[in-house]
Amino acid sequence: MMKHYSIFADYHQFYLWDHEANPDVPTSYTEEDTIRRIKAAPFVVVVQPERNMNVSVEVEITGEAPELALDAWDHVAEASLDLPSGRLEIYECTGESIDILTVPAGTYRVRTYHSGLGTLSDDGLDGDDHYRIVLWPAPFTDLAVLKQYVDPRVVS
Repeated sequence: MMKHYSIFADYHQFYLWDHEANPDVPTSYTEEDTIRRIKAAPFVVVVQPERNMNVSVEVEITGEAPELALDAWDHVAEASLDLPSGRLEIYECTGESIDILTVPAGTYRVRTYHSGLGTLSDDGLDGDDHYRIVLWPAPFTDLAVLKQYVDPRVVS
Protein backbone atom coordinates (compact mmCIF):
# COMPACT_ATOMS: atom_id res chain seq x y z
CA MET A 1 0.00 0.00 0.00
CA MET A 2 1.39 3.40 -1.00
CA LYS A 3 -0.20 6.79 -0.40
CA HIS A 4 0.88 10.38 -1.06
CA TYR A 5 0.17 13.35 1.20
CA SER A 6 0.86 17.04 1.66
CA ILE A 7 1.37 17.43 5.41
CA PHE A 8 1.69 20.68 7.33
CA ALA A 9 4.83 20.11 9.40
CA ASP A 10 4.36 22.87 11.95
CA TYR A 11 7.24 23.00 14.44
CA HIS A 12 9.14 20.78 11.98
CA GLN A 13 7.17 17.66 12.91
CA PHE A 14 4.27 15.35 12.26
CA TYR A 15 3.28 12.08 13.86
CA LEU A 16 2.66 8.43 13.11
CA TRP A 17 0.78 6.84 15.99
CA ASP A 18 -1.62 4.15 17.06
CA HIS A 19 -5.07 5.69 16.59
CA GLU A 20 -6.57 4.12 19.71
CA ALA A 21 -3.59 4.39 22.10
CA ASN A 22 -3.85 8.18 22.63
CA PRO A 23 -0.07 8.47 22.98
CA ASP A 24 1.71 11.27 24.76
CA VAL A 25 3.74 13.09 22.12
CA PRO A 26 7.30 13.88 23.25
CA THR A 27 7.65 17.56 24.11
CA SER A 28 11.29 17.82 25.18
CA TYR A 29 13.98 17.58 22.53
CA THR A 30 17.73 17.37 22.73
CA GLU A 31 20.12 18.58 20.07
CA GLU A 32 20.68 14.91 19.21
CA ASP A 33 16.92 14.41 18.62
CA THR A 34 16.93 17.33 16.19
CA ILE A 35 19.98 16.01 14.34
CA ARG A 36 18.43 12.53 14.05
CA ARG A 37 15.24 14.02 12.51
CA ILE A 38 13.17 11.30 14.20
CA LYS A 39 12.01 10.65 17.75
CA ALA A 40 10.06 7.76 19.23
CA ALA A 41 7.95 7.26 22.34
CA PRO A 42 5.40 4.58 23.24
CA PHE A 43 2.90 4.23 20.37
CA VAL A 44 4.25 7.26 18.44
CA VAL A 45 7.03 8.16 16.01
CA VAL A 46 7.75 11.84 15.39
CA VAL A 47 9.03 12.62 11.88
CA GLN A 48 10.96 15.89 11.71
CA PRO A 49 11.01 17.49 8.25
CA GLU A 50 13.42 20.28 7.40
CA ARG A 51 10.66 22.84 6.78
CA ASN A 52 7.74 23.79 9.00
CA MET A 53 5.49 24.21 5.98
CA ASN A 54 3.48 21.79 3.84
CA VAL A 55 5.80 18.99 2.79
CA SER A 56 5.36 16.15 0.33
CA VAL A 57 5.22 12.76 2.08
CA GLU A 58 4.87 9.29 0.61
CA VAL A 59 3.86 6.48 2.99
CA GLU A 60 4.30 2.83 2.07
CA ILE A 61 3.37 -0.22 4.12
CA THR A 62 5.09 -3.45 3.11
CA GLY A 63 5.34 -6.99 4.41
CA GLU A 64 9.13 -6.95 4.77
CA ALA A 65 12.07 -4.59 5.11
CA PRO A 66 12.80 -2.68 1.90
CA GLU A 67 16.20 -2.85 0.26
CA LEU A 68 18.56 -0.39 1.90
CA ALA A 69 19.38 2.06 -0.92
CA LEU A 70 20.84 5.20 0.62
CA ASP A 71 22.36 7.04 -2.36
CA ALA A 72 19.19 8.86 -3.45
CA TRP A 73 18.48 10.22 0.03
CA ASP A 74 20.07 12.92 2.22
CA HIS A 75 19.05 11.38 5.54
CA VAL A 76 17.62 7.99 6.55
CA ALA A 77 16.55 6.93 10.04
CA GLU A 78 14.49 4.18 11.68
CA ALA A 79 12.43 3.69 14.82
CA SER A 80 9.98 1.09 16.08
CA LEU A 81 6.26 1.70 16.48
CA ASP A 82 3.73 -0.45 18.33
CA LEU A 83 0.31 -0.49 16.65
CA PRO A 84 -1.81 -2.71 18.93
CA SER A 85 -5.07 -1.46 17.40
CA GLY A 86 -3.94 -2.04 13.82
CA ARG A 87 -4.88 1.55 13.01
CA LEU A 88 -1.98 3.77 11.95
CA GLU A 89 -2.86 7.44 12.15
CA ILE A 90 -0.90 10.18 10.40
CA TYR A 91 -1.38 13.42 12.32
CA GLU A 92 -0.17 17.00 11.91
CA CYS A 93 1.55 18.63 14.89
CA THR A 94 -0.88 21.54 15.27
CA GLY A 95 -3.34 20.53 12.59
CA GLU A 96 -5.49 17.51 12.28
CA SER A 97 -5.63 13.87 11.37
CA ILE A 98 -4.43 13.32 7.81
CA ASP A 99 -5.39 9.66 7.44
CA ILE A 100 -5.99 6.43 9.33
CA LEU A 101 -4.63 3.30 7.67
CA THR A 102 -5.65 -0.21 8.70
CA VAL A 103 -2.73 -2.62 9.14
CA PRO A 104 -2.32 -5.92 10.98
CA ALA A 105 -1.88 -5.18 14.69
CA GLY A 106 1.69 -5.51 15.91
CA THR A 107 5.10 -3.86 16.06
CA TYR A 108 6.48 -2.11 12.99
CA ARG A 109 9.76 -0.65 11.89
CA VAL A 110 9.40 2.88 10.53
CA ARG A 111 12.10 4.04 8.09
CA THR A 112 12.10 7.73 7.19
CA TYR A 113 13.83 8.95 4.05
CA HIS A 114 14.58 12.68 3.64
CA SER A 115 15.58 14.23 0.32
CA GLY A 116 16.17 17.73 -1.03
CA LEU A 117 17.30 19.03 2.36
CA GLY A 118 19.87 21.32 0.74
CA THR A 119 17.25 23.03 -1.46
CA LEU A 120 15.69 25.22 1.22
CA SER A 121 15.57 28.96 0.78
CA ASP A 122 17.49 31.12 3.25
CA ASP A 123 14.30 31.77 5.24
CA GLY A 124 13.54 28.01 5.30
CA LEU A 125 10.04 28.46 3.88
CA ASP A 126 10.56 27.20 0.34
CA GLY A 127 12.36 24.15 -0.98
CA ASP A 128 12.12 20.88 -2.86
CA ASP A 129 12.49 18.66 0.19
CA HIS A 130 10.34 15.55 0.26
CA TYR A 131 9.94 12.54 2.51
CA ARG A 132 9.25 8.84 2.17
CA ILE A 133 8.15 6.65 5.06
CA VAL A 134 8.13 2.86 4.86
CA LEU A 135 6.63 0.63 7.58
CA TRP A 136 6.91 -3.15 7.86
CA PRO A 137 6.28 -5.68 10.62
CA ALA A 138 9.44 -6.16 12.71
CA PRO A 139 10.48 -6.77 16.32
CA PHE A 140 11.14 -3.72 18.49
CA THR A 141 14.62 -2.28 17.92
CA ASP A 142 16.29 0.90 19.11
CA LEU A 143 16.19 4.05 17.02
CA ALA A 144 18.95 4.15 14.39
CA VAL A 145 20.27 6.72 11.94
CA LEU A 146 21.34 4.90 8.77
CA LYS A 147 22.56 7.99 6.91
CA GLN A 148 23.17 11.33 8.64
CA TYR A 149 22.61 14.61 6.80
CA VAL A 150 24.96 17.45 7.63
CA ASP A 151 23.83 20.83 6.34
CA PRO A 152 26.81 22.33 4.46
CA ARG A 153 25.54 25.84 5.30
CA VAL A 154 26.02 25.21 9.02
CA VAL A 155 29.60 25.60 10.17
CA SER A 156 30.43 23.43 13.17
